Amino acid sequence: MKIDLPDKVSHIIDTFIQAGYEAYAVGGCVRDSILGRTPEDWDITTSAEPMEIKALFPRTIDTGIAHGTVTVMLGKEGFEVTTYRIDGKYEDARHPREVTFTPNLLEDLKRRDFTINAMAYNDRNGLVDAFDGIGDLNRKIIRCVGDAMKRFTEDALRMMRAVRFAAQLGFSIDSDTIQAICMLASSLKYISAERIQTELVKLLVSDHPEEMRTLYDTGLTGIMLPEFDVMMQTAQNNAHHIYTVGEHTIESLLHVEKEKVLRLTMLLHDVAKPSCQTTGEDGFHHFYDHQRRGSEMAEGILRRLKFDNDTTERVCRLIAGHDDNPPITERNVRRAVVRLGRKAYPDLFAVKRADVLAQSAYKRAEKLKYIEEYEECYHRIIEKEQCLSLKDLAVKGADLIAEGMKPGPELGQVLQELFELVLDNPEKNTKEYLLMKSKEMINCR
Repeated sequence: MKIDLPDKVSHIIDTFIQAGYEAYAVGGCVRDSILGRTPEDWDITTSAEPMEIKALFPRTIDTGIAHGTVTVMLGKEGFEVTTYRIDGKYEDARHPREVTFTPNLLEDLKRRDFTINAMAYNDRNGLVDAFDGIGDLNRKIIRCVGDAMKRFTEDALRMMRAVRFAAQLGFSIDSDTIQAICMLASSLKYISAERIQTELVKLLVSDHPEEMRTLYDTGLTGIMLPEFDVMMQTAQNNAHHIYTVGEHTIESLLHVEKEKVLRLTMLLHDVAKPSCQTTGEDGFHHFYDHQRRGSEMAEGILRRLKFDNDTTERVCRLIAGHDDNPPITERNVRRAVVRLGRKAYPDLFAVKRADVLAQSAYKRAEKLKYIEEYEECYHRIIEKEQCLSLKDLAVKGADLIAEGMKPGPELGQVLQELFELVLDNPEKNTKEYLLMKSKEMINCR
């Protein structure tokens, strides 16, 4: 099997070989190349030890030298190069306490997580595949190298990685590997929120976000997102729904673009429904105020998983607005934009569509028509450059001060009143009119 290595990767490998060492491209880059996918990065493994690596290249960075990893810089591009190693005892369900360097490639490949990630390649020796990674690629199977219980005991994050790879590649997970995940799911509690976040996002933005169901079935969400378990177990007995809250959530993920904020929004848009559920006299379930409470709950979840402030704010705004349905007039839509915030638009329309498409067919066409009209109205407002914030006002605080008004709370109150006026009457957003109106307001106080 021939893999087209990038020139810089070939150069690094050839440099090692010419110096008397072994070297191979290894792991995900080999897997993706075989699958015809473009590797995100190229990792290299070698029999050379870290100081020997550093001696062969003029620019290196000690990325993880204690564990044998040196980044070789070629121009502005960095390539991680790691010495063949045997991992010692794992004491935190994530990292080995120590590593032992070895001259044996097979020993290094034995310590890797899955067979499809335990292949190595160079142009001289071709593909090294000691654990039938090629066979598992052909069978579309995620399977641990060796004993799955041992692999997951070494590094609990590998359990999420197994599900994430299934989502990214459209593969199924080997039965022994699934069984081990179910038995060891509780050990995910030892993994940092940052690492869990990374795997969750990769799964969500994949082609198969429905693998959230596997995280639930194996018990992993019970550790990292227990709110999702409650959603999966919450029925929605009304005409608008045919799924539990959790199954509706999974379905909604399939109807929105593969983008982090949108997928996170769909994952959490109904997170408060279980706590908001009531049953009417007709026996139907209702979920009053779930969007507001959901936005609050989502903020707590996203902060717990160490998401950045911008992502958290955008997701929470979208959740707060996903069930907000203003009457379609420019005035009402302007006020909705102000109420929910500009950052919620235009993504809100994609969220609302995904929500509707994951519901029952009851009034679906009517709901989608409403969203279409809402979006058209929003774009008309934007095209007309109508005022949607204080900064869009034709007058500023400096203009009022120039007219003799003193700085202070009263000035801010006048600006807010002018803004409210313009929200209802966008044609009045002219400097001349607003200055005249401001003087009337001041004289009436």
